[in-house]
Amino acid sequence: MKREETVDYHIKSAWHAISRMYNQRAAAEGFTTAIGFVLININSKEGTPATKIAPMIGLETRSLTRMLKTMEEKGLIYKKQDPSDKRSVRIFLTEEGKRKKEASVQTIKEFNEQVREVISEEELKTFFQVFEKLQLVIDQFSGATVDKPIFEL
Repeated sequence: MKREETVDYHIKSAWHAISRMYNQRAAAEGFTTAIGFVLININSKEGTPATKIAPMIGLETRSLTRMLKTMEEKGLIYKKQDPSDKRSVRIFLTEEGKRKKEASVQTIKEFNEQVREVISEEELKTFFQVFEKLQLVIDQFSGATVDKPIFEL
């Protein structure tokens, strides 16, 4: 099988292209795509428990810890003890963090709007259905417990 005939090749090459585009935009704003994804997942008003962020964006806790430290040093976030659970820390955005979050959200919106200009709603619906099935295959392939067999989708 040629690499161009494999599913993972197309997913990986598309993601790398998207990631490069996002990184170019983020670099112009003085941060990275990874930081942008973290910013997007922090609630702008109530903050977000630090323990909830890594699972939301698929990062290892160690990687997130380093990233949060960098973000704090850059003045994008600050940490406060959770008033309802003194053992927990909540992450809040600074004003600069809110500006960078908005730049990230805007970049994602613009990209998705451009995609929707060239791909019909029907094609997108099919695309999302295919990715749901791919996720089931991945879960089953990796030995994860799956509620439904693939053929029931």
